[in-house]
Amino acid sequence: MSGHSKWATIHRKKGLIDAARGKVFQKLAKELFVAAKSGTPDPDQNASLRMVVEKAKAANMPKDNIQKAIDKAKGAGDNEHYDQIRYEGYGPCGVAVMVDCLTDNKNRTASFVRSTFTKKGGNLGTDGSVSYIFERKGSIVIPNTYNEDDIMLSALDAGALDIENDGENYNITTSPEDMLKVKDALSEVGVDTFLESEVTYLPNMEVEVDDEEKKEKVIELVEQLEDLDDVQSVYFNMKD
Repeated sequence: MSGHSKWATIHRKKGLIDAARGKVFQKLAKELFVAAKSGTPDPDQNASLRMVVEKAKAANMPKDNIQKAIDKAKGAGDNEHYDQIRYEGYGPCGVAVMVDCLTDNKNRTASFVRSTFTKKGGNLGTDGSVSYIFERKGSIVIPNTYNEDDIMLSALDAGALDIENDGENYNITTSPEDMLKVKDALSEVGVDTFLESEVTYLPNMEVEVDDEEKKEKVIELVEQLEDLDDVQSVYFNMKD
């Protein structure tokens, strides 16, 4: 599993309290707005939008909220938009951290991200300083309550690159282009619970952190970055 998947698992185990759930939905609404505004607002005709819709469904975002975000994009003027910004840096123990943001105020976002890195023992790097460590992949996570043979056969036939059973979930990796195809194939064999369904970034090399206290410091940095309103996703390469 990647650092990103590890964080998703930690986040699920903690449970989403109402305030945190609302923040997740706000961030998803931004992604839906951007995807719908950049193309047609019809998910069937806009692959990028459909990917975000599937991600929102996996997070249990209400259908009404999803549709409101798409409808907002339909009526948005040219002046209403979000800039996509990526920050790269290192956390404690040399763990690579990549932060994707959507913002309407670049200066505010830069200040918050930089100060969070500094306060939590990390430092920002230059563009490209860690992005080469991550690869864009499709990530699907489902409970391992489903028949393993059915999952393996349907996912691999649909183009899955890797399937891991961690004892709790099936973690399925795909190419970005095949993520929706694999998800549809899983649905056809009866999968109706998706804990994660999105195109993300997974590390191609990982950092081993043996000290539990230092591991916790990395998690604290990720948690603080995730909590920033302008931050959409945080990826890191600490080994499980």
